[in-house]
Amino acid sequence: MTIVTSHTVTPAGGAGNGRVRRLVDQRLGELLDQELARLGFLGEEGVGLVRRHLAAFARDGGKRLRPAFVYWGHRAAGGTAADLGAVLNAACAVELVHVAALLLDDVMDEAPGRRGRPAAHVALAAEHRRAGLRGDPARYGESQTTLLALLALAWADAALLGSGPHLADALGVLTRLRVEVTAGQQLDLAGTAAGADTGRTRTIALYKSAKYTIERPLHLGHAVAGGEPAARRALSAYALPLGEAFQLRDDVLGVFGDPGRTGKPAGDLRQGKPNHLVADARERVGPRGATLLDTVTTERDAAVARELIVSCGALDAAERRISALAARAVGALDALPGLPGDARAALTELTVLATDRSR
Repeated sequence: MTIVTSHTVTPAGGAGNGRVRRLVDQRLGELLDQELARLGFLGEEGVGLVRRHLAAFARDGGKRLRPAFVYWGHRAAGGTAADLGAVLNAACAVELVHVAALLLDDVMDEAPGRRGRPAAHVALAAEHRRAGLRGDPARYGESQTTLLALLALAWADAALLGSGPHLADALGVLTRLRVEVTAGQQLDLAGTAAGADTGRTRTIALYKSAKYTIERPLHLGHAVAGGEPAARRALSAYALPLGEAFQLRDDVLGVFGDPGRTGKPAGDLRQGKPNHLVADARERVGPRGATLLDTVTTERDAAVARELIVSCGALDAAERRISALAARAVGALDALPGLPGDARAALTELTVLATDRSR
């Protein structure tokens, strides 16, 4: 197995993040090959299923945003060249947790597609039908996808075992990440069923997105480096406003996004998912408008709801808040002790990527 040993960093943020992605992709591919080789007892057909619907999904898609935060959290905390293999393993662990979360999220949302292809549970149901297997194809697809997600979580633990001498601290961070995102998803489901005001949507955003996407990955890199508490606190001061901005951008895209660019449907209105943009609009438009926002069943309904969200000022308010939160995050980098120039440039660029209107 090839292990990357170079830790040369590029001062420019874009080149630095591009290089990190290549390193993560290489290490993730190695880990996936290693774990697939251990599944020979499933037989050729079983291994093929895992390769098509889990390994290929993990290998071929995604922005590697969370692994990038692991890497730069490590750099910001004083990580050295000797730790590169360890931090890449930790970064891959977070990515595999994310793969598991996406697989399960698509089942819970009954999503038809992800990243420009059928969602795993949909593709597996189609395979069941083509093969003429027994039982309900939809149930089979959902059950297989759930098992694939559990396998991805096990692979995340296997990856983290290679995260170096601070494994206990790293495992503590990864455990908190998993607990928080699971509990955040529970809040999300409850909000879908019962409705959610702006206070509740902020809580959901904190645990389902801000901590999961940015703060805990940064903390994981910090743990691998054996960083000081002051650096961890400063990383949180950067992460939490950016995490809120990231989720608010996701909320905007959930209503106004182009599925061809985002890789997922803009279905928050029809599904009634907790969405801060929609919750703010509901509070602005009064009972009649709120009823309209709560009863979207067709694309025509969705178009009317979008017009209402724009006209009441909720969309403009969301865009202003995203900009303010992103600026606060970048300003917090000044408090990071001894922050290397390449890490500052990369974290600044990640702030832009995380809040971009076309992501």
